[in-house]
Amino acid sequence: MKKTRTILLVCACVLLLGWTPGQSRTIPPPADVKGPPAGAEFTASGLASRLLEPGHGMAYPEATDRVKVHYTGWTTDGKMFDSSHTRGQPATFPLDRVIPGWTEGLQLMVVGEKRRFWIPVHLAYNNRPGRPAGMLVFDVELLAIER
Repeated sequence: MKKTRTILLVCACVLLLGWTPGQSRTIPPPADVKGPPAGAEFTASGLASRLLEPGHGMAYPEATDRVKVHYTGWTTDGKMFDSSHTRGQPATFPLDRVIPGWTEGLQLMVVGEKRRFWIPVHLAYNNRPGRPAGMLVFDVELLAIER
């Protein structure tokens, strides 16, 4: 009986979601993954961003806050390297414990906001071995700020 339920669950995943357990899903890159488009906003450090959806509220996270986000990251050749969406749950982390581009960029956002970031290499992983190289592109949705 237990084996039958497991088989039915797997079949439901395949039919309804087009997914099977253990299969990774990729999210297609945005059309502007190669670089910031005209009209993107730039900070003094070189971080570029574009508003995708406005948020609500007046509170912005500080570098010492924890944030809850949904995100997807690509390299500029369009390869997705990480996504909270494919794991099926948002990520929560201290804002001062991530790459500098995230620390700076998330402080520009309010809860509910979705933004695309083009993070230059010096604000990303700085071409460290074993990490995504070059400029990185992230779509980020700020879900909550924990003070």
